[in-house]
Amino acid sequence: MKWTGREFLMPEGYCVKCKAKKEISNAVEETMKNGRKAIKGKCPTCGTVMFKILGGKATPPPSEPSAPAAPPSPAAS
Repeated sequence: MKWTGREFLMPEGYCVKCKAKKEISNAVEETMKNGRKAIKGKCPTCGTVMFKILGGKATPPPSEPSAPAAPPSPAAS
């Protein structure tokens, strides 16, 4: 969703059943298995699920820094 001044623009997608471009209602941003972002929602006219793949890869969540490794202990003879 984009912010333009006072209102949000709903994402647009193609409804296969209506054969027309429509705004996606109840839009939710998801990440697919391959790491790409997508928007999933419903057609406001017929209620069919609409899916729009967004450009670019999703950024991976920041990993927690691991604790520094302990120095090796001297071997007992």
